[in-house]
Amino acid sequence: MEIRQLQSLLAVADTGSVTRAAELLHVVQPAVTRQIHNLETELGASLFERSRTGMRPTEIGLQVVERARRALAELERAREEARSSGAGLHGIVTVGLLASTAPLLAVPLVAAVTERHPGVRLRIVTGFGGHLSRWLEAGDVDVALTYNLPPAAALSVKPLLEEDLWAVAPPATATLASDGIELRDLLQRPLAMPSAPHGIRSLVESAAARAGLSLEIAVETNDAGVQKQLVENGFGWTVLPGIMVADEAAGGRLNSAPIVNPGIPRRIVLARPSNARSSGALRMVADLLEETVLSRIEAGGWPSARLVH
Repeated sequence: MEIRQLQSLLAVADTGSVTRAAELLHVVQPAVTRQIHNLETELGASLFERSRTGMRPTEIGLQVVERARRALAELERAREEARSSGAGLHGIVTVGLLASTAPLLAVPLVAAVTERHPGVRLRIVTGFGGHLSRWLEAGDVDVALTYNLPPAAALSVKPLLEEDLWAVAPPATATLASDGIELRDLLQRPLAMPSAPHGIRSLVESAAARAGLSLEIAVETNDAGVQKQLVENGFGWTVLPGIMVADEAAGGRLNSAPIVNPGIPRRIVLARPSNARSSGALRMVADLLEETVLSRIEAGGWPSARLVH
């Protein structure tokens, strides 16, 4: 199995066409066709379904594509690390961030890494907590900032902070009390919530169950931006981290306040695979990510966040 075969495989899978794959790889079309044919012969399986509309990976093809993508990523990482001449850090580090924290952390993290260690290249991906956990365990992400992650043998987990979930109301609603809205009062409203299973949905449902209450779901969406739009247009209330609605609340587009009696906290943790080779670049990025989190809290940019000691 050759690198050129894997590159051709990914190019065809990503473009759906041998012609476009050849253009992407800057080679002639027969070369791509030959690489795919040789790979299928070696594996003894068809990797693509061929039709007039293009090429789609078979079920086996999807599995090979996933592993090929991971293998080429590791080779690229090794190539970057090998460039180090002993002066400074080099390498590629993939950082996973929750969608709620990425706007606050991504730019200062990139700025800090670029300024202090220009030989290190970052890849930043965002996802739900469940996605980040799976990516960490699969080795697709090197370090992630996620939440409510239980201890696991495959992961090294360091709690950093806790933050309260907030009730988010339409702008036409009377301003919510700054000291918060009780959970019972919130759950009397129709809600625009993420579809289950979802971390925040699970936290709210668990808190409601402990209080002997239930949720009245008006509409479901797994897009936080759509959640806010629905609330802004009067289709219900929702629950989000305060960090995600601070700008809209300040601009009068939404009303928001912490949920109290009981509050609903989520714990933010720094996680990375415990069995992975820990390069100097990875350790540095993990330290700078933690430093960025702490600086955002100290600057008052993370509503209701409390450091975990």
